[in-house]
Amino acid sequence: MTPIRLMSGFFTVGGWTLLSRVLGFIRDAIILAYLGTGPLYQAYVVAFRLPNMFRRFFAEGAFNMAFVPMFSKRLEAGQDPDGFASDAFAGLASILIVLTLVALAVMPWLIYALASGFAGQEQFGLSVEFGRIAFPYILFISLAALFSGMLNAAGRFAAAAAAPVLLNVILVGLMVAAAWLGGDVARALIWGIPVAGVAQLALVWIAAKRAGFKLTLKPPRLTPDMRRLIRVAIPAALAGGVVQVNLLVGQQVASYFDKAVGWLYAADRLYQLPLGVVGIAVGVVLLPDLSRRLQAQDDTGAKYGLSRAAEVALALTIPSAVALMVIPLPLVSVLFERGAATADDSAAIAVAVAIYGLGLPAFVLQKVVQPVFFAREDTRRPFHYAVVSMIVNAGLAVGLAPVIGWIAPAIATSVAAWAMVFLLWAGSRRYGDVVRFDERFRRRIWRMILASALMGLCLWIAYAALNPFLGLPWWRALALLILVGVGVVSYFGIGQLIGAFQLSEFRNALRRSGPKA
Repeated sequence: MTPIRLMSGFFTVGGWTLLSRVLGFIRDAIILAYLGTGPLYQAYVVAFRLPNMFRRFFAEGAFNMAFVPMFSKRLEAGQDPDGFASDAFAGLASILIVLTLVALAVMPWLIYALASGFAGQEQFGLSVEFGRIAFPYILFISLAALFSGMLNAAGRFAAAAAAPVLLNVILVGLMVAAAWLGGDVARALIWGIPVAGVAQLALVWIAAKRAGFKLTLKPPRLTPDMRRLIRVAIPAALAGGVVQVNLLVGQQVASYFDKAVGWLYAADRLYQLPLGVVGIAVGVVLLPDLSRRLQAQDDTGAKYGLSRAAEVALALTIPSAVALMVIPLPLVSVLFERGAATADDSAAIAVAVAIYGLGLPAFVLQKVVQPVFFAREDTRRPFHYAVVSMIVNAGLAVGLAPVIGWIAPAIATSVAAWAMVFLLWAGSRRYGDVVRFDERFRRRIWRMILASALMGLCLWIAYAALNPFLGLPWWRALALLILVGVGVVSYFGIGQLIGAFQLSEFRNALRRSGPKA
């Protein structure tokens, strides 16, 4: 993959992810407006987190981190990639069907493991009901992740990146329809989750077929390739499990504080916008590219690709983190404060957003550095580092909660993210010069930080000037748009002037990032 095509892939995935995240904000704003932050909303958060937690464990975590490098190398060498993918599909589907049936049977215990603070309250029974409806989503979305990995390995990013858009379109459509018809909005929302999973799977399956991939449905077989896939996937599964333990600890702590589960979830949704657009896009494109380069023994190209990925990621992430820390309240209040969502909810969510902002660069850097290990089919070391991160997270979340209350999980998450980045970076040094960022990156990174700091100052001044308008119902959206515009213009203007980046590089990549099925 050429450097321009690599950057084009980042912007293709990032563009579709941005659309998905914007629609996700609309979805979350509608949910909060209809449900508030009460029992129905908290039950939805826990129920929807269940399949997503296992999805990250099986699909986007362990399975994909093992499958994509192996599939990419077979595709590059012409070693029957379709047969390998067919065997992987059969094995993954079998595991997921069994998992889904078991989870439906033991759902009350799963809910207790996720949010024991709900026990004896209305939201516990609702969480069990909603969980049983939503959990089959994992089957469809995990199989969709396999097809997405195949498409990404072939350099076809658009369909896989567009699939999450369907989820938000379907959920928003069903909620609005239920409200208009006088139906049950909460249950329309929950039933929409598995329906959306089927739609997402259909989209990427059709795209893979059009890309020339031919999967054969067959019974699962334990072939030598599948044994190797399992050996590589198990450490990644354990690492993914550690990440999910972090989420579990945070939610458990939050479940003992009134409305905290909903507040932290809403804050998580906001910082997931830059993380999704930048971090996930970089990770999706970089892993197959590094795998192919290592297969071809192109260390120079791998180093260049890694440096440019980090450069693009941090050029967009550092200013996003500064903005989340400087103007969290106007962002939260304009996006979420309406209907049943109150000003007190906005104030609480804004505090969590600012804290997550501190950890945002670390979350994105993990997406940049982890492919260095996964491209070499090394999933053991990331697991060891994830265990250390888990201990840091659990210790801080549980230890700080009695002292500072519900915000402890957010602090623990951000600190643990930076610990994980430090360990990943230190561990990657064993791979030699290929993981050392080049001179261009080292020259530009400090200028990006300076441009972001000056942008933060401009935002703070503009926030003070626009604050009266941010409290007016009919003017606050326009005031926020102006505030965001000040941030965008000041950052990219200052960055261009001091040499943090060249705007022409972004323009060239965007021109070449046309959709590919």
